[in-house]
Amino acid sequence: MKKDIIVPAAGESVKEADLVNWYKGNGDYVNRDEPICELETEKATLDLTAEIDGILTISVAGGTVKVGDSVGFITASDAKPVATPSPAAAPVTVAAPSSNGNSYAQGHASPAAAKMIAETGASLTQGTGKDGRITKQDVQNSPAPVVAAPLAVAPPVQPLASLGFRSERREKMTRLRKTIMNRLIESQQTTASLTTFNEVDMSAVMEIRKKYKDAFKEKYQVGLGFMSFFTKAACNALMEFPALNAYVDGEEIIFHDYCDVGVAVSTAKGLVVPVIRNADQLGFHQIESAIVDFAKRAQAGKLTIQEMEGGTFTITNGGTFGSMLSTPIINRPQSAILGMHNIVQRAVVVNGEIVARPIIYLAVTYDHRIIDGSEAVRFLVRIKEQLEDPTRLLVGM
Repeated sequence: MKKDIIVPAAGESVKEADLVNWYKGNGDYVNRDEPICELETEKATLDLTAEIDGILTISVAGGTVKVGDSVGFITASDAKPVATPSPAAAPVTVAAPSSNGNSYAQGHASPAAAKMIAETGASLTQGTGKDGRITKQDVQNSPAPVVAAPLAVAPPVQPLASLGFRSERREKMTRLRKTIMNRLIESQQTTASLTTFNEVDMSAVMEIRKKYKDAFKEKYQVGLGFMSFFTKAACNALMEFPALNAYVDGEEIIFHDYCDVGVAVSTAKGLVVPVIRNADQLGFHQIESAIVDFAKRAQAGKLTIQEMEGGTFTITNGGTFGSMLSTPIINRPQSAILGMHNIVQRAVVVNGEIVARPIIYLAVTYDHRIIDGSEAVRFLVRIKEQLEDPTRLLVGM
């Protein structure tokens, strides 16, 4: 029996992907459910797994493939080939798989790494990628090759001359990075974006976290973070100011009576925005659990396309990287986005006295075509009121 390896559908808007890596080689034996190749779509990276045990035949080595394309097949077999001894591996090159007992990826360079090796002359025999594959990072971290110079009388050393190694490299954008680029440009060009700011005294929230964090962690097995407070406050405010939870469709405005809140997560490959469905109906522990799960799986490249589709509103937290203030860009087709920043002890006036308080600056960027300035300002004020008096979150005020 032969089983084709088909590029799967990965969401309504995803029509093609980049085949960036094979974990196995032609003639290798693969086990059912074992990852065999890596696909990168405009939204996420995913692995294709073997559907049966058998011998792998690769039809498409790499490049752009379309949904429904066959990139190879597996010939069913219960008998796993017996490994035979072979000489030690030679310096790294992109080559056909060896017949020794090691993984096909062991000591072999990915296509991007192989290109860098050819350009720099680096020599590597081991990698840190999956199953020992050599990655671009391995090449970048390898010492520069020593090149013998012809014998000649050295010119006088210039006192201010730089003796450091200077290089540059050209890398092709990943599909995800190109998508992020295009969508940000589209957002700037198709919306009348405007940003309003406010500041929030986080003393009350921090006191609650300090008082209940241990009991919360013991009961729910997750930490009590700031994001659950901001998410709940935003959901309450969105119900009061529904235009910020809506989007434009032609000459109509689509309103939502629910809050699907996207949470921006930074990864090595770019920004992804998984969505917390019905966030307005969830408790603090459910929101915190969802965010922790998204963050872990985003870093591992395990988020699904479906988890990043939709969303009626987005929250992004540049404060985790130390940002004091920014103007976030709307995540189209949504009409508003809340930007959080770092919390800093600042001098403020309380009851006529100057005191130090933990202050955070908040920003809301909104589409002025359907959201009036007064709505955006009052929306942010409502969030401020709830965070400075968190009991409002319990009674929906």
